[in-house]
Amino acid sequence: MFRSTKDTPPASSSPYTTSDHISARGLRLSVDGTLAATETVRDGLYKDITYGDALAITIGQRFRDRGFKDGKVDEFRVFARELTPPEVRHLVTGSFDPNDADERELYAYYLANHDDAYGAAAQALHTARAALDAEANGLPEIMAMTEADRPRPTYLLGRGAYDAPGEQVGRDTPAGVMAFPEDAPRNRLGLAQWLTSPRHPLTARVAVNRYWQGLFGRGIVTTPDDFGSQGAAPTHPDLLDMLATRFVASGWDRKAIIKLMVMSATYRQDSTASPDGLARDPDNALLARGTRRRLAAEAVRDNALYVSGLLHEEHGGPGAKPYQPDGLWREKSGATYRHDRDLRLYRRSLYTYWKRTSPPPSMLLFDADTREVCVARRQVTNTPMQALVLLNDTQFVEAARAFAERLMRRPAGAREDRVRHAYRAATGRQPTDEEASMLVGLLDEQREHFARHPDDAYALLRVGESTAPSELDPVELAATTMLTSAIMNLDATVTRR
Repeated sequence: MFRSTKDTPPASSSPYTTSDHISARGLRLSVDGTLAATETVRDGLYKDITYGDALAITIGQRFRDRGFKDGKVDEFRVFARELTPPEVRHLVTGSFDPNDADERELYAYYLANHDDAYGAAAQALHTARAALDAEANGLPEIMAMTEADRPRPTYLLGRGAYDAPGEQVGRDTPAGVMAFPEDAPRNRLGLAQWLTSPRHPLTARVAVNRYWQGLFGRGIVTTPDDFGSQGAAPTHPDLLDMLATRFVASGWDRKAIIKLMVMSATYRQDSTASPDGLARDPDNALLARGTRRRLAAEAVRDNALYVSGLLHEEHGGPGAKPYQPDGLWREKSGATYRHDRDLRLYRRSLYTYWKRTSPPPSMLLFDADTREVCVARRQVTNTPMQALVLLNDTQFVEAARAFAERLMRRPAGAREDRVRHAYRAATGRQPTDEEASMLVGLLDEQREHFARHPDDAYALLRVGESTAPSELDPVELAATTMLTSAIMNLDATVTRR
């Protein structure tokens, strides 16, 4: 907030400031004990006036401004309540003469100093304001724009010459797409109404194409960010039209349209390709078989947490800070990254705190975007580094151990039963006899290793913030952890077929 006197006070004067801390309108300035005429320059106060750090009150500081440069403060006092004008004059002159005050000032002085009922009401108001401030301070904020009172004139710039504006242009939309509604306002609200009109030929098609791409790996239009003349033509135009029509008719119900897609015979196809099918349609553009693609970076982590039973499914709230390599932020900003130590550590990757200059390396290795620019489609890569993340990253090692704990708490049975259950839980299918035999052999091999090297078992079980249960045999738990880690690293676990 910013409030100033209309006239510059004399250099020899004694200005005093009082405030009710509600807004700039509540800020009052007095010169030599007399209330001065003021004007509000800026008023954006809607939360507590303090910054929340050690310097609760700072004099002369203004964001991105020189502030109170070379200024001096003669005296600074803080009172528990707003002073009345007679009290302000008393601070300046050192005396109090009731004859110098008008009736309203005397009444305010009497209420503030001698009326118990007024004091109780003022205290109740202060308590209510404090509660309101606490509620407002806890609300997260996002950047938002408002319409200007007077739209800035915009001109055509020939060859981009900003110093030689040409013809003035107004707000409009491409008539070739759809004419702008005559009754709609020429602002962002009108643009939103134009975009979401049931008659708009692009919005619904672009949306359902994006959902299709998320499920099938590629859209019906393979250039999701370009539906124009330079973009690719739809491989199934009638299907795109039908989905867009259904989407609009359902009231833009995303769950309904996604349910329609995943329940289709096309989505539920086997991804196994015959030699003839590969030769005729190597890219599967015609969708004659099911799609095969690796899970997205966020889904790889979330799937591991879900299978292990660690996933904390709380919705909403502030961002979470999962495990990251030591010194992740230090090189770029000098700050220290500290991961969470409660259930937030296991929240969905959607809530991961993202520092644009130091994004999570494990996410980037699985082709997550840096978020420096918006992208409509991620690049997909396969590198040895991805396998190293799945084998060694703290989050995945801890998830493998938690998965092993779940297996060991099941009713006792044959080793092969444990292996088959783990494989089915992670991949969604039963292992072949050959796969089951290899995994049983791995379990036996790891059990022998940890029996000879118990320190290795204890070191493995200490990875992560969660604690291994003491009632489970550490050697058996460590061996089963290696089994579940191997299963969670399988192509069948991180690839959707």
